[in-house]
Amino acid sequence: MGKFSIPKLGFLLLCCLAALTEATYVKYKDPKQPLGVRIKDLMRRMTLAEKIGQMTQIERTVATPDAMKNYFIGSVLSGGGSVPAQKATPETWIEMVNTMQKASLSTRLGIPMIYGIDAVHGHNNVYKATIFPHNIGLGVTRQVLYLEAKMIIELFLYQLFKVLHFALDIDFHLLDPNLVKRIGEATALEVRATGIPYVFAPCIAVCRDPRWGRCYESYSEDHKIVQMMTEIITGLQGGLPVHSKKGVPFVAGKNKVAACAKHYVGDGGTTKGINENNTVISWNGLFSIHMPAYFNSIAKGVATIMTSYSSWNGKKMHANHDLVTDFLKNKLKFRGFVISDWQGLDRITSPPHANYSYSVEAGVGAGIDMVMVPYNFTEFIDDLTYQVKNNIIPMSRIDDAVKRILRVKFVMGLFENPMADNSLVNQLGSQEHRELAREAVRKSLVLLKNGESADKPLLPLPKKATKILVAGTHADNLGYQCGGWTITWQGLGGNDLTTGTTILQAVKNTVDSSTQVVYSENPDAGFVKSGEFSYAIVVVGEPPYAETYGDSLNLTISEPGPTTIYNVCGSVKCVVVVISGRPVVVQPFVSSVDALVAAWLPGTEGQGVADVLFGDYGFTGKLARTWFKTVDQLPMNVGDPHYDPLFPFGFGLTTKPTHQN
Repeated sequence: MGKFSIPKLGFLLLCCLAALTEATYVKYKDPKQPLGVRIKDLMRRMTLAEKIGQMTQIERTVATPDAMKNYFIGSVLSGGGSVPAQKATPETWIEMVNTMQKASLSTRLGIPMIYGIDAVHGHNNVYKATIFPHNIGLGVTRQVLYLEAKMIIELFLYQLFKVLHFALDIDFHLLDPNLVKRIGEATALEVRATGIPYVFAPCIAVCRDPRWGRCYESYSEDHKIVQMMTEIITGLQGGLPVHSKKGVPFVAGKNKVAACAKHYVGDGGTTKGINENNTVISWNGLFSIHMPAYFNSIAKGVATIMTSYSSWNGKKMHANHDLVTDFLKNKLKFRGFVISDWQGLDRITSPPHANYSYSVEAGVGAGIDMVMVPYNFTEFIDDLTYQVKNNIIPMSRIDDAVKRILRVKFVMGLFENPMADNSLVNQLGSQEHRELAREAVRKSLVLLKNGESADKPLLPLPKKATKILVAGTHADNLGYQCGGWTITWQGLGGNDLTTGTTILQAVKNTVDSSTQVVYSENPDAGFVKSGEFSYAIVVVGEPPYAETYGDSLNLTISEPGPTTIYNVCGSVKCVVVVISGRPVVVQPFVSSVDALVAAWLPGTEGQGVADVLFGDYGFTGKLARTWFKTVDQLPMNVGDPHYDPLFPFGFGLTTKPTHQN
């Protein structure tokens, strides 16, 4: 055996070092590499099991470290109200998410999982988070600075043409999308405060029938308003860089979250507003009413889109290849990933899960990339694996799905920053965010009636009075004020669910110290007559609900609400504040109340209601939904031939701020 010379030995060592460096360097882990190169490099290394794992989203309660590692799970979610502990702190959330993430990073390729959660009006599952008004309230907000100019223009047009039909067109230009952008920014920070990088929001449904239990998740019956409100995506994800390619997802770093436009498509147009039902409409109708907000969302770089439980002309959206693949992906050039709804594949059949193998084939074949399983994930993985191995679903379909999922994960920096930290925990429920929510509440109120005539208004109310009455089931109930999708899926009643200000407390905070505030939830007429009250504030409405549980054919205010209205307003000057997720039946008592306010579902910051009732700020909101006379008229939307509303789309009285001491 010969001896090596020193130069030869050095050369061999350099070769070994270069080989070792080449073996440890992988392109997909290098953020300096182009996005396409990283995706391609990672995908060529992945097995079928690893690819199908990326397509699988499971509920946090089954996301054990072993499950994450052994099945290469790509995503975890919290269902509505699914939390690591009751009243969990941000630190507890972060610890839970990081435990799962560590398991994902310990796999062969170390692909990080993405954790998703519903944050539909703030970070609504989380204790002490800021709860913003639901979308139905945000749709009515207007830019206050322009309202006086609008009134001058309308007056001029009236004098010139003696008509007022110009008002609707003007209103669209007065919308305040910057407000929802700021709400998106605040929500992103609060979600990131708990270690979560992905939200199932916004809902861009165009609710065409208030009997639908999800109508409060819709900004308006008019797609133009919904389109403008997609600006919340920019708040959640960040503004697109200049020269971005159309359809490519974008998330601007650790203080932003991936968003999800939902529910594609036509969810707000079902027959009689029945949840998850059939939307019977022509292609032109679908395209012109329900589709436009998706154009805006894709243009803003939305990372994901969720398919709808509903059907279009009898075809389940979760199985609609024409609309999911041919139109959304190929025609609109959407490059993020398409995610199913909760057990969305199961519900392709009736009854659900009747033929799961078929559902997997139909749903994945239609173009769904990530499946919200959420519990029985081994069944999904086994069925999909079998179908790929037996050429029922082509490998190209799997590769398309995984490419899209990885694209979102790379774009949002998840590979570089997979672990959450405590740097943003102080953002949860911050005073700055609560002030923003309070502003949103003020702007979301719609004044429907104010006195018997314009020269004798009741509002704004005087802060200084001898004695005032506050009544109604919703006056001192934070849970009712927040509505569904708050702490739990269906929402809660009472005041101990989270931190906030009830309307009663807001009134007490606002009135003069000499004003006596008497609260009686449901007083009888005798009590009111003998009380010598200066005026009364009655707060009534709907109980909390979500999804199918909110479907209603009668749309009445819950008892004893109507009784309280008659008992109070029959004896003293009163303003009725309606807390509801949609227009409800009010025609029977409009004539017997002095003032009527639609407050929708304002969230935790009830002080915003008192700010406007007492004149610190003026009423500016304009109806983004038609307020019907009777449910027999439904569905009835602006522009319909039979349009005969109690309060028309775009209606809303205004008041000026007063300067009371």
